[in-house]
Amino acid sequence: MVDNTWLVVADGGRARFFQMPGLTLDLQQIEELVNDEYTGTTLTEKDREKFAKRVSDYIEKGRLHQQYSRLRLAVEAKFLGMVRLNLSEDTRRLIFEQVSEDLTGRSVQEIEAHLRRQ
Repeated sequence: MVDNTWLVVADGGRARFFQMPGLTLDLQQIEELVNDEYTGTTLTEKDREKFAKRVSDYIEKGRLHQQYSRLRLAVEAKFLGMVRLNLSEDTRRLIFEQVSEDLTGRSVQEIEAHLRRQ
């Protein structure tokens, strides 16, 4: 397995996936998912649950293809629970850090700086 860490930054409307070598904070964005139900208005609970499943499926696929060995989550608090609910036990064991904050609107440099302060 490669020695990569994935960072998932998400809320109910958008998820950004970053890869970094080892435990460094050299973030390289590898994917972005947008909730198809999001039209600029508020999302329903059902819309958020469907999107959480989509985000979790992407994380699971990454583990199955051995694209990462560690997982960091920086996810809005309520959405974090929805995502974790859909993760397998094998994937949950790879989580070494989780931050219950919404960092989706921040730049890569702002995310790196925020995580360094954690």
